[in-house]
Amino acid sequence: MTVTQKPPTEHPKTASDAAARPYATVNPYTGETEQEFPFLDAAEIDGVIERAHAAYQEWRRRPVAERAAVVARAAELLGERLDEYAGLITREMGKRRDEAVGELKLCSMILKYYAEKGADFLEPTSIDPMFGRGEAVIGTEPIGVLFAIEPWNYPFYQVVRVAGPNLVLGNTVILKHSENVPQCAQAIERLFTDAGAPEGLFTNVFLAISDVEQVIADRRVQGVTLTGSERAGSSVAALAGKHLKKSVLELGGSDPFIVLDAEDMAATVKAATMGRMQNTGQACTASKRLIVTEELYEPFVEGLKQAFSTFAPGDPADPGTTLAPLSSERAAQDLHAQIQDAVDKGATVIAGGQRPDLPGAFVEATILTDVTPEMRAFSEELFGPAAVVYKVKDADEAVELANNSDFGLGATVMSSDLDRARSVAERLEAGMVWINQPTASFPDLPFGGVKRSGYGRELSELAMFEFANRRLLRTVPVRKADKPQAG
Repeated sequence: MTVTQKPPTEHPKTASDAAARPYATVNPYTGETEQEFPFLDAAEIDGVIERAHAAYQEWRRRPVAERAAVVARAAELLGERLDEYAGLITREMGKRRDEAVGELKLCSMILKYYAEKGADFLEPTSIDPMFGRGEAVIGTEPIGVLFAIEPWNYPFYQVVRVAGPNLVLGNTVILKHSENVPQCAQAIERLFTDAGAPEGLFTNVFLAISDVEQVIADRRVQGVTLTGSERAGSSVAALAGKHLKKSVLELGGSDPFIVLDAEDMAATVKAATMGRMQNTGQACTASKRLIVTEELYEPFVEGLKQAFSTFAPGDPADPGTTLAPLSSERAAQDLHAQIQDAVDKGATVIAGGQRPDLPGAFVEATILTDVTPEMRAFSEELFGPAAVVYKVKDADEAVELANNSDFGLGATVMSSDLDRARSVAERLEAGMVWINQPTASFPDLPFGGVKRSGYGRELSELAMFEFANRRLLRTVPVRKADKPQAG
């Protein structure tokens, strides 16, 4: 199958790249605006940066064990506050309550991981010099104030995976969260404050997009990290480059889920359904393109249709709800427009395809087939409960189709033949490839992508080094002059 990739278009992954609008809690199930929050002005922003810089000067000098103790305490408090924080997540971005609890438990694991392992990661590394005597040691030092721009889809997890390693390392963090999760942002700042963080160590700011450059340009800010859309990432990367700041970007994804064979079709369909529908499909690493060999295509599509038919919209706070609303009415409109574009151009709707006649930002669980390159669904990220299924003749065609994307975040290969699966996995252009399980996230595994999915890595030991000074200390012994001969 030879196809031509269309230029990428924008997806609605994060509100942080939209036109300036106030921070507000707008319940995506009821549509009600519950609370609004004002932007900071320029003087207030400068004060935040100054306090973060002052905190860095003191924090970096604390023993790593003391820094880790604050992060460890935050992990404990997060576990104690699961109900409170899960309720905030559900109200602000519509996540089903059980998934909100799952997100928070993962956050606690991440903080605990860096509290326990961070000191080991920061141990100096010795090098045997090729030339000369003495020793060479590589140390890992913090660099200063970091600016984190984070999205709404995992409002605690996205922040914690930046804060955990960097606070243990000795950096300080200023957070600009997405405009639709302001109370989550406040809760995270309060979490670290209650854990013993000094003033300025971790600060939430309600920042207008027009003021982002003020923060990035400030000489006291040493790095910027963003999770969000391609457009937001491109803009932030340009600003970071202009002002010579280190940046890390985690952007969109259109992850392939390749089915090479299936001894248990029901289990394979279950994995595909979980990979696509977790978080109502609002995950950058969701399995968005299901690529199936032709001999398995019909039973796979039929099984997926049955699975998707079980998703029914409802209140995300209700434990019985299987399909939550999308994060906003705008997100629902954008996804439905992508689906409708495919239908108008000849795609087949196997399941769903419509918006239910209900209040709330709902889109039906949708399966599309016969998607071709001129359709938006072929090249754009579908950020919601919509899967595209492709038929291929063999593994080579599956790899060709999987790699024919401007994205390269995650990928999944399903096969009972592990050698075959590994050979396919090694040919995929992705930052993370999982065999026989949809892409997932754990504290000890690096997270990040290639191509237009961004650069840099979060989580694992690698996250400790993204915003670090890997400083060389080379010591050469003093050469003593030869003693004079007695005469």
